[in-house]
Amino acid sequence: QDSGDRVSELREWRPVIYRKCTDTLWLLLFFLFWAGLMFITGYAVMAGAAERLVLGYDSFGNICGRKNTPVKGAPLSGQDMTNKKYVFFLNSCSLEMQSLKISSVSLCVSSCPQEQLNSLEDLQSFARNNGSCLCVYNLNVSNYTLNPKAAELCPTLPVPPSKSFPLFNRCVPQNPECYSKYASVLISTVNEMDVIHRILSGILAGRDTVIGLSFLALAFSFILVLAFRFIRTLLVHTLIALVVFGLLFVSGVLWWLYYDYRSDPSTELETEKENVRFLLGYAIFSTVVTVVLLSLILVLRKRLQFTVQLFRIVGKIIGRIPFLLFQPLWTFLVLIVFWLVWVAVLLSLGTAGTAQTTSGGQVEYRALSGISYMAWYHFVGLIWTSEFILACQQMTIAGAVVTCYFNRNKNNPPPHPVLASISVLFCYHLGTAVKGSFLITVLRIPRIVLLYLYNILKQKESACAKCLFKCCFCQFGCQESCLRYFNQHAYTATAINGTNFCTSAKDAVFILAKNSAKLASISCFGYFILFLGKVFVVCFTVFGGLMAFNYHRELQAWVVPLLLVGFFAYLMSHCFLSVFEVTADAMFLCFAIDMETNDGSEEKPYFVDQELLTFVSQSNKLTEGQKHRSTRRFQDDEDGTELQPM
Repeated sequence: QDSGDRVSELREWRPVIYRKCTDTLWLLLFFLFWAGLMFITGYAVMAGAAERLVLGYDSFGNICGRKNTPVKGAPLSGQDMTNKKYVFFLNSCSLEMQSLKISSVSLCVSSCPQEQLNSLEDLQSFARNNGSCLCVYNLNVSNYTLNPKAAELCPTLPVPPSKSFPLFNRCVPQNPECYSKYASVLISTVNEMDVIHRILSGILAGRDTVIGLSFLALAFSFILVLAFRFIRTLLVHTLIALVVFGLLFVSGVLWWLYYDYRSDPSTELETEKENVRFLLGYAIFSTVVTVVLLSLILVLRKRLQFTVQLFRIVGKIIGRIPFLLFQPLWTFLVLIVFWLVWVAVLLSLGTAGTAQTTSGGQVEYRALSGISYMAWYHFVGLIWTSEFILACQQMTIAGAVVTCYFNRNKNNPPPHPVLASISVLFCYHLGTAVKGSFLITVLRIPRIVLLYLYNILKQKESACAKCLFKCCFCQFGCQESCLRYFNQHAYTATAINGTNFCTSAKDAVFILAKNSAKLASISCFGYFILFLGKVFVVCFTVFGGLMAFNYHRELQAWVVPLLLVGFFAYLMSHCFLSVFEVTADAMFLCFAIDMETNDGSEEKPYFVDQELLTFVSQSNKLTEGQKHRSTRRFQDDEDGTELQPM
């Protein structure tokens, strides 16, 4: 009998042991992956120099705007450039690119010449009056007019007037002819680099604008969260009107900018042509999205009153757990810190190279082997870690909602449900979050690889191959969306039952499939309103980006910064509005499980709130009534059909 009891106890504990082992294995895998990220971070810090890319450097290995250490074999290296923040090219009007390097000698100067300098005497007086020496460092200012090699050590005359433009701290010539050549060489240098360096250069070119627009997206997202917390019918109408106005306005601005750029006769540089091509793509995409969303708004307009009731119930739950409103802010801060560290490591990794001296005492930096593989590993780390942080947020919200739902005394909610949910997450369910985020990463990586291959082979592939690429890209996107939806419910099932990821996902799919007719019609328009809120944030943030980037047409290829701004705006709005989405999903899954396990009797009373039960019943009656009317209309049409004689 004792042995039988032990066997039964082992059978009861077997699922718990299995869950613990699987969670431990996934955590171990995640820690090993992060050990690789730490190795890459240490290597990038030791071997890289992100300041070279951000601040600029001269031909002798000196980084402008800081003190430098000497390079062996380069006598002009190791100088103090604290007051010399700008890069100046000796022959800015005749730049050439050779093997991804600009052939002209570059110097660090304290100020750029505002007026044209026609002789060596003008260079000498400019150096004495402004303290900015435009000749090579080993040539004394007093010897500008005396040294016979001054023509080789000083810039090519005449020196055009230039302006310090915040694009890698370069002195940009203002002469139209020199300006065109200078800009074309810089842009061609960026175009010849690989995709990582192009992304870095695009981010750094508009870093101030990107940061400002990111804070604008954050402000819009926080305002929307507060608005949805106290939502009313008028507010929903106002939001829909603003989204419609924003979509139409942004689409109109994109088409106007496209025709303005296209009809501009000075559009000759590659960066301007790239802006025109991507503006056309943006305009077409925005127009298609506008038409689709306007059609959906027209079709789903009758569900507006039920949406207001749904958000009122969700707001009531959030009112019992007010700290849920601050959960996206904590997630946002964690994501920002991680992204800043990730970008800093990527900058250091992109500049990792060994300094080698040439015959003329100049310094060249050559990239080390294996950097591209490290960059891809680093990129996978960005996706997996970001998804893991978002998964932790979803599990925290779901755990708090589950705790409040399955509480008999609705007027006396449990104390500190958010902190309790966080502690349960870190003690028991981190492996579940790791596994769910890993599955999202596995589906997202093929999409990125396909996009990368498509950009490389788009000039060589046939129409059939192009169609195949797009179909595969769309298929992976649909799979990722479905998996993200089921992951969210799996996290809620884990918070309810304490089971592992696979068991929770199976239970959640079973419950959702059994109650799909009841729950799908209720939450459909609620998701749509939340999606309109995200579109609202993206539209007005992208519009601000268009207005900001449009001021610098020639030098800034602002395609990458604008894409980054749009992606960041959507991610922030999703991060903040996901509070309502996860709360509604967790509430409906708890409701379905409550209906499955309880029957409303005294022995098994329901946990559901009376307001939620009434809302679900009214919504289901409305759906059944619409189905009945459509079926009856179809039968009437059949009864009224008669065969006419031929």
